[in-house]
Amino acid sequence: MMDHDMQWKLISSTYLYRDNWFTARRDRCETPSGKIVDPYYVLEYPNWVNALAFTEDEQVILIRQYRHALGKTILELPGGVVDNTDASPQAAVERELREETGYTFSRIELLCKISPNPSTQSNLCFGFLATGGKQTHPQSLDPNEEIEVVLVSKLELRELIMRNEIWQALHVTTLLYGLLHNGELLWNQ
Repeated sequence: MMDHDMQWKLISSTYLYRDNWFTARRDRCETPSGKIVDPYYVLEYPNWVNALAFTEDEQVILIRQYRHALGKTILELPGGVVDNTDASPQAAVERELREETGYTFSRIELLCKISPNPSTQSNLCFGFLATGGKQTHPQSLDPNEEIEVVLVSKLELRELIMRNEIWQALHVTTLLYGLLHNGELLWNQ
């Protein structure tokens, strides 16, 4: 396959709305073949992190919380936004794990870096594997957060996945990478 530059040239950009968690802009672009694309809307979000986290005794740490856009209380992986004060995505996931679950971990490693929606969103999501978790702190939740920590076995996690009970797509991606990394999910050869 031949590689050729398909990058658009940004001609102009106008911000329509700016906030801490959500920014919308309208771009005017030119394709390599000279076509003008106007308008092209881009949503700017901060980068996100999440983690497939295991306690010292190999329990999986999930969280349960209400998600207003969906109108449901769902199970998820711990995680959240990379703040401006975080030195790195790993520092952000360590902070989010401690705040949401009260656990700290002996080892945290990057599993994946993915784009939530590259056609309209500018941010990335970093998925981590955290192991050796010990509950060392009480939860330290944001004022609008109500989070229940749920511990499940690896078998229960597999059953939740098979029953389609983990709905957050970015979390399912981290679960997939984590299971592949741990050799618990193999591609058919």
